[in-house]
Amino acid sequence: MALDISVIILTHNEEDNIQECLKSVSWCDDIVVLDSGSQDDTVAIAKRAGARVLHRTFDNFGEQRNYALTNGGLKHQWVFHLDADERFTEALRDVCEQAIKEDKWSGFYVPSKLMLGERWLKRSGGYPVYQMRFHKVNEVHFVSHGHGQRESASLCGIAFLHEPYIHYNFSKGLAEWCRKHVEYAKREAEEQPLNYACRDLFSANAIIRRRNWKALFMRLPGRSFLKFIHLYFVKLGFIEGKAGFVYCMLHTFYEFMIVIFQWEKRGQNSDDQRMGSKALDRKKK
Repeated sequence: MALDISVIILTHNEEDNIQECLKSVSWCDDIVVLDSGSQDDTVAIAKRAGARVLHRTFDNFGEQRNYALTNGGLKHQWVFHLDADERFTEALRDVCEQAIKEDKWSGFYVPSKLMLGERWLKRSGGYPVYQMRFHKVNEVHFVSHGHGQRESASLCGIAFLHEPYIHYNFSKGLAEWCRKHVEYAKREAEEQPLNYACRDLFSANAIIRRRNWKALFMRLPGRSFLKFIHLYFVKLGFIEGKAGFVYCMLHTFYEFMIVIFQWEKRGQNSDDQRMGSKALDRKKK
């Protein structure tokens, strides 16, 4: 039985993931795949499954999602966003159906179950981590932030769904994860440090609390080492065995790469300032 939800899926060379992703939303009668130049069989697989395929060169996740919202010709008032390495569940479908019936909010933050192989990284993955994924089509849009996106202002507010979707973040292997996260680290390093409010570090709202802790964390010295301590010991990642240790080390590497790119950026800015000062001095002479 179809549910009155449109589904948007972002893809790029996802032939190993897209079929299972589409299978998880086989109940949906309105699926839009926004592809950013796949050179494998991603598009062909999506079309065979009955999805409409749009094409757009990738710049950032926020603009990709906005483009699909505007140009996807969506059939339904409500839309759920997935990436190809993510899976919908029956339980999530039930809570989405209930949210539509109640019709109180413009959108919902939804958590994900981060998987390494078949191991759910509940502790080291910091579960629950919420993202805006389910909303009314004309009431929420996105803005780029770091390597991902954040929602813009909503018409009727945003609430939380507590049933997760499943995220196979390592489905293409650890080497591909590292490659992608080097690029993500560059984008994070380009962002200006956000301000934080001490009172919001302990907010009852999980999104506000997490964003303020992140803003504070980005200012701390030795933060890559602190990230490992936090994930592996404070969040009890060591309980998750080898998978937990590997993930904590990978995330430590990711934070270290952000620090390196920020250092590089500061050096470039300093060089530019020195060159500018020298040029100004020559003009004065």
